[in-house]
Amino acid sequence: MRKLLVFTLCALFLCAGQALAAGKIVNGIDANFPPFAFIDKTGKPSGFDVDAMDWIAKDLGLEVSHVAIEWDGIVTSLVTKKIDIIASGMSINPERAKQVNFTIPYWIIKQVFVVKNDSALSVEDIYTQKKTLGVQQGTTEAKWLKDYIAEKGYNVTLRYYSSAPLAVEDLLNGRIDAAAMDDAPANDAVAKKNVKILGTFGMPEEDFGYAVRKEDTELLEKVNGSLKKLMATPYWNELVEKYNLNQ
Repeated sequence: MRKLLVFTLCALFLCAGQALAAGKIVNGIDANFPPFAFIDKTGKPSGFDVDAMDWIAKDLGLEVSHVAIEWDGIVTSLVTKKIDIIASGMSINPERAKQVNFTIPYWIIKQVFVVKNDSALSVEDIYTQKKTLGVQQGTTEAKWLKDYIAEKGYNVTLRYYSSAPLAVEDLLNGRIDAAAMDDAPANDAVAKKNVKILGTFGMPEEDFGYAVRKEDTELLEKVNGSLKKLMATPYWNELVEKYNLNQ
């Protein structure tokens, strides 16, 4: 399946600009960020943002394709016109806003530590004891934790992963002591794995938004209008329920 995705992605890279002009857009997603975006068991892109972007595209009279891209390179893929939009649980922050334009916020997220169910650790223990902490590379929480640990002089080792679920797997296998992630994928992990949420770790809450290129002002305006419309419909609440985001 991965080889097929890479082939499809490469094909789309060649014609992303032409596709937009023809009424088609390419959405870049994190392939392993449930419940917002992931590849399901049948190999199909799925998740809250995938369904929402399908609705928005239909409302705008566009066709949308969802392609999986490594998260730490997804902004570069947008800026270099390999994709047209990022609708995949992306935090709005000043550093990213220098490179892309964001839509209106559509979800508030907070960051938490996840540990095994039988763990007796506290948030303070993770910071003050010699622990190994897993986090997805290229995320705002990864940068915040790196800076915070250095500032405080904590003896914490950060181990980076391509996705939060992979960090959870290493947590369960005993390779790390805790994992840091957004609360939505943390809740998803709690529902599926033998883990629990320990609590927030000090990072301020963030807003999620969809990202487009700086020059694509018309696309931004249209997506904003359609996103506002979607958030006012019963379907939005159905998606929240479908992906258990009201926890």
